[in-house]
Amino acid sequence: MRAWKPDFTSHVNAVTIFVKMLKIGIFDIRVISALNNTLSSTAETHTIVHTKIVVKLLVLLRISASYATVCRRSYTNGIQRSYITFNDLRKKNRRYNKKELVGYSMQDMFQVVSDVPNYFKFVPYVKRSNVHSEDTQGFKADLIVGFPPFSEVYTSRVTLEKPRLVKSECHDGRLFKYLLNEWRFSPGLKDIPNSCVIDFKVAFEFKSLFHSNIANIFFDLICTQMENAFIHEVRRRNGPPSIRSHVLTSQRS
Repeated sequence: MRAWKPDFTSHVNAVTIFVKMLKIGIFDIRVISALNNTLSSTAETHTIVHTKIVVKLLVLLRISASYATVCRRSYTNGIQRSYITFNDLRKKNRRYNKKELVGYSMQDMFQVVSDVPNYFKFVPYVKRSNVHSEDTQGFKADLIVGFPPFSEVYTSRVTLEKPRLVKSECHDGRLFKYLLNEWRFSPGLKDIPNSCVIDFKVAFEFKSLFHSNIANIFFDLICTQMENAFIHEVRRRNGPPSIRSHVLTSQRS
């Protein structure tokens, strides 16, 4: 019996099939292997422009596969076929909420989180951040977020209540149905004034199932990296924390 072999004669074919599989949320293991081989080979032989695109897709493919699990087996003409799928891959809305006690004051945390014009300097994947339309309650911000192999632009309404709240909401109608990024700060330990409790919340729903699939694959990673980036920036500006951080609650859905 001849071994099954997909015909991926170019990176274009490989990319097209990969995108189709992302849209339906199911990957044939043999396709994963064939895509990996094709993209690896293509990255070594194509022009610099093509190589950059292929390498990004190769990284995405390999990380995607690492998050996947074998979910079912089927038999066609006596041949066993295995498939992998991603947890909640086709879920279009996600939520993340975390409460944490940190060794910085409410003012320290608020100053960094509200510093949207400088997000591009320390927040992962933010390539540009421009603030405009300022008023007494906050401002609007245009953000360019680059996550291989995509780059997207969206506008958020940022509401400020110093030093307790920084809330960013997006309803721009192009990329998201909605996007909420909310930071609430409350007093920490009574005997340690340089402490506070962070209540960090992320909720979103993309209009496109394709974008949702990409975001779902990296959802936990991105949320963790975002939160850590702000803590690291507070440390850079204010020095070491007064106490070690303690996670109080953490929920994902």
